[in-house]
Amino acid sequence: MPNLQSVERRALDFLATLCATYTPAGREAALLPPIEAELRRLGARVEAYPLEGAQGEGRANLLASWGESRVLFSTHLDVVPPELPVRAAEGFVAGRGACDAKGQIGAQLGAIELLLASGIRDIAWLGVAGEESDSAGARASLALAPSFSACRAIIVGEPTGCALATGQRGYVRARLTCKGKAAHGATPELGENALLALMDWLSAVRKAGDERGPEGLLGGEAWNLGLISGGRAANVVPDLAQAEIALRTVPDGAMRDALESSRPEHGSIEILVDDPWALFDTPAGFPAAPVPFASDLAVMRALAPRAAAILAGPGRASLAHTGAEELTLEELSAGIALFRDLGLRYLSNSALAKGSI
Repeated sequence: MPNLQSVERRALDFLATLCATYTPAGREAALLPPIEAELRRLGARVEAYPLEGAQGEGRANLLASWGESRVLFSTHLDVVPPELPVRAAEGFVAGRGACDAKGQIGAQLGAIELLLASGIRDIAWLGVAGEESDSAGARASLALAPSFSACRAIIVGEPTGCALATGQRGYVRARLTCKGKAAHGATPELGENALLALMDWLSAVRKAGDERGPEGLLGGEAWNLGLISGGRAANVVPDLAQAEIALRTVPDGAMRDALESSRPEHGSIEILVDDPWALFDTPAGFPAAPVPFASDLAVMRALAPRAAAILAGPGRASLAHTGAEELTLEELSAGIALFRDLGLRYLSNSALAKGSI
């Protein structure tokens, strides 16, 4: 019978294999062959669901099940750019996706192996495409809702240091456009500077973020100026300027209001993404903490609205999306144990009998 130590070693090797296949949004299906092989080794029923409109290597979700789906483990198949070289050693794997989120795949399948070996079934695992870009896989997965009518917990893996996320902030991505009037740079009073108007607008949003109140269950508000463009030449008053920003919003936050209230006369807002904030379940006996990022769980909880919605997993969020992304064997082992314990919490016969879940 496998134990935690033997499973964690296999999971570390499996993680290195996963990281060796680069899967940015649009190429997630390239990861299916090694995952399918591992799932079949574990005796799962496996089915792939290509996403509509997928091209080339394509996009797909992958569902595995062992009996009735009372607990669903899930995480995403895609990673952010750029690709990183994979470095694997005795005690760690470094590479793109090591913690976000291929390490979650390794830890979840390791936990499932332990649960199966102890005689517990009624488990499902779902890998989804597009979490880092458009959540297309999470939204497509909602078509599977009839298969999860008996589901008691949806457990989504993200790098939280194995703490259960208390929730996630809202995510608003917006394109701001300011129009002005061109003029000779020597006579700026004859024009209307679109870049200056945009800068004032951004300053107002920044000020609202800087004046945020005390942090609650979701943490505090945050924002990022990701892209900015405008102007035609140094000696021409710019008549057009644009920026793309991302807001992390919380209840009673000020930044969303500031975005609207400080809009200049010739400014416009195009909302590209608008995901609401959400609170998640934190069952007793497990550590809990706010997390700084968003996830697919806010969408996927609609698969089973009455099920517990849990976000947790091994790894450090501070390393995700960086050039130093890695997962240590110790972290992976802790993640396997966490997912196993969560599975036991929602699948054990005693818990079911007591109706405590």
